[in-house]
Amino acid sequence: MMSAGEPRGALIVVVGPSGAGKDSVMGCAARHFAQRPDILFVRRVITRPSDAGSEVHESVSASEFEEMRESGAFAVSWQAHGLSYGIPREIAEKVETGMTAIVNGSRAALPAIRAAFGKVAVALVTADAPVLAKRLAQRGRESEEDVLRRLKRQVPDVVAGPDVTVIDNSGRLDVAGERFIALVELHCTELHHPA
Repeated sequence: MMSAGEPRGALIVVVGPSGAGKDSVMGCAARHFAQRPDILFVRRVITRPSDAGSEVHESVSASEFEEMRESGAFAVSWQAHGLSYGIPREIAEKVETGMTAIVNGSRAALPAIRAAFGKVAVALVTADAPVLAKRLAQRGRESEEDVLRRLKRQVPDVVAGPDVTVIDNSGRLDVAGERFIALVELHCTELHHPA
C-alpha cells in the first residue's frame, strides 16, 4: 500500500482483451522512451514459461510465486487464465520517488491495483471482435474453443472511469502506439507541471 499522500510519480496500467495488442502498443512506447530513465516498463512475475508469449517477464513456479506473495514481494498480485501475476513491490517505491511506471495489467485486477497504488491512469487497448479472434487464432497458443471462451469472458467495465483512456488498436499499430505515447507524455508533463 502507498502512503496516505498521493504518489509523486505515476502508474499507467495497460489493460484490454486478449488479442488487442497490449504488448505491441507497449513495445512502441518502450522504443520511443528508450532514453528516458524516468519511465519504467514493469517486468511482471508470472507463473508461465519465459518463452511463452511476447511479454518479457520473470517466470516462476506456482510454489515460488506463493512464497514471494507470502513474503510481501508484490505490491499487488492476481490470478487470470489459470496463471498468477505479480507487480513487484519495488515498483510502488519507484513510483513514490517520482518515476512513471507502465505495467501490463488486468481489468479484473484494477480494484486491487488502484488500492495498492492510489491514483493510476488506465489505458484500455481494444480491437474489434473479428480482429481479436484472428489475432488469437494466429498466436496458436489456444484451441478454437479457448479463443471463443476468452472472447466471451465477462470482465468489469472499466470504460466509464475518469482515469481511463480507450485506445483502439483494430488498425495500424503505429496509430495506436502514438496515442499511447501521447498518454504517457501527458502524465509525465502533469507530474512536472501539476494543474
